[in-house]
Amino acid sequence: MTQDRPTIGIALMLGFCVVAPVGDAIAKILSDKVALGQLLLLRFGVQALVLIPIIAMTGRIWRMNRRIFGFTLLRTIMHILGIGMMVSALYYLPLADAIAIAFVMPFIMLLLGHYVLGEEVGMRRMIACAVGFAGTLLVIQPSFQQVGWPALLPLGVAVNFALFMLVTRKIAKETDPIGLQAVSGVMAVALMLPLIVLIPSTAVPMLSWDTALPGTTWTLLLTIGLLGTLAHLLMTWSLRYAPSATVAPMQYLEIPIATIIGFAVFGDLPNAMASVGIAIVIASGLYIVFREQAMSRQLVSVPVATPRAATPAE
Repeated sequence: MTQDRPTIGIALMLGFCVVAPVGDAIAKILSDKVALGQLLLLRFGVQALVLIPIIAMTGRIWRMNRRIFGFTLLRTIMHILGIGMMVSALYYLPLADAIAIAFVMPFIMLLLGHYVLGEEVGMRRMIACAVGFAGTLLVIQPSFQQVGWPALLPLGVAVNFALFMLVTRKIAKETDPIGLQAVSGVMAVALMLPLIVLIPSTAVPMLSWDTALPGTTWTLLLTIGLLGTLAHLLMTWSLRYAPSATVAPMQYLEIPIATIIGFAVFGDLPNAMASVGIAIVIASGLYIVFREQAMSRQLVSVPVATPRAATPAE
């Protein structure tokens, strides 16, 4: 078992918070230049090509029983849909706004955990969820006025990836993270390639394939695959060196980093209402993280022999 090294874990999570929005920025650049199907196929194809040799060299476990295979297939479909919705959202929305709206995902996960899995959620965390969602609405409102329903796409991303994380939680203890990602990449290619080959581009333009793209566009497409794969590895590795409670607050750095990248590349800055909403989302999310840490420490401090029920996490 890897010994905890919080400094390394935090550094790796910081790397994720930089790499992920850079990948999103490239996806935004390509959103009006490349068909969505071609972008997704290359994104997952690169993931498979990068991770399969790692599995071969390290002898990691990638074989799955029928149950795990079924969950992995469902997870892969969700992954495709989630990235597809995010790329579509980036066509219409500023980078920081899209990422901030998608950060409603932790609140949705908390609610799903409570109402679907029966997990105990205290009133304070429920209130923080409501406040965080209100902040998300402040980010959505000006964007909705400008572009209409596509402003809701990041909400779809958040719901999709909350379900994605629930499925991942179901199989996380029975799979190797890198093996899971490699198999998922292969599955995504197997699912998407027949659609692109068999369905005429005139019928579904988003599934078209353009071989005459400029060299720089091909380079950016391959870079998206590499950055997406690297981001997942950085997050996985950060959790090997530090507890999730240590690195979870770091994830909210992705929003200000995305704001900086969005301004530098596209000249976009959130307006006043969206900025207030982003601040509320970050504050509510961090409250939930730190409250959970505090309650976890309180539970650990209870003597094992004490015959009492566990205090519900708030």
